Amino acid sequence: MSLLTVSGITLQEEKYILKDVSFTQQKLQKIALAGETGAGKSTLLQTIAGLVQPTAGEVWFDGRRAKGPAEQLMPGNPGISYLSQQFELPKFLRVEQVLKYANKLTGAEAQTLFEVCRIDHLGERRTDQLSGGERQRIALAKLLLSSPKLLLLDEPFSNLDMVHKNILKSVIQDIGERLQITCILISHDPLDTLSWADEIVVMYGGQIVQKGPPAQIYNQPANEYVAGLFGTYNLITSAGQAKAFVAAAGAKSKRKTMLIRPEKFMLNPVGLSALSGEVKTVRFFGSYSELDVQVAGSIVRVRTNVGSATAGDTVNVSLAADAVWYI
Repeated sequence: MSLLTVSGITLQEEKYILKDVSFTQQKLQKIALAGETGAGKSTLLQTIAGLVQPTAGEVWFDGRRAKGPAEQLMPGNPGISYLSQQFELPKFLRVEQVLKYANKLTGAEAQTLFEVCRIDHLGERRTDQLSGGERQRIALAKLLLSSPKLLLLDEPFSNLDMVHKNILKSVIQDIGERLQITCILISHDPLDTLSWADEIVVMYGGQIVQKGPPAQIYNQPANEYVAGLFGTYNLITSAGQAKAFVAAAGAKSKRKTMLIRPEKFMLNPVGLSALSGEVKTVRFFGSYSELDVQVAGSIVRVRTNVGSATAGDTVNVSLAADAVWYI
């Protein structure tokens, strides 16, 4: 039996905010929600948490129907915790006081939780003396002290610098592995979701447009919108250009738009059919470079960590047969 079942959730005001949203989640399965601003991601999390009443549909959690705020005096669903983007902590209290008031765990259990959240050294600090990342981890620990089975994280990485973001990533990973808590996460950064999630649910206009494992979402997007959410891509629409790239890849031609990720191109391959092109622009990103190459009558973006091409160089470009995706 699934831990969470979202069935036909619809929320309609002047327009549809959510429309017939359905998916399931197994225990400890990591699900990420992706989509542009206004796609309905936060509203969906709030509906699951019992903070928003849907117009239609049901949420089932741990074998019971989860109630909305119109059905009970105190909004919220037992066993589900929701960390919003606008979390708040009491001002001028010490961290140990904030956590003590919320604690329902034994001393050993609480200490493990504080270690997982990387806050065990902050107990005597006041909440107004914490950095943004520390405040967020305190708020997270405060929620986890109630021993939820499902944790909903609404843009937890927003407004964090790289150091605190990486710490929080490790915390969220440990919440699942060490505390055995199931998580759903929203993030606009594809690197946050692709490397963490077991399944990604992509939303547009309040509806699910694609769901599947990260590799499938990235390499086989349902449309250009999904492709754009997860990184740079090349779109080949001209029949003549498509024919040239298909021939270089040794793939079968289809009368559809071709989508190719930049890293799927190979520069100066040995023993492979290739197209000659001229490098127009080079952008260095540390572990790799991105090149704009004029080839087969169009400009394509190529990602590589091999060589040191410069603008004006002539290069040979090839593709693996599985590099081409049609949308």
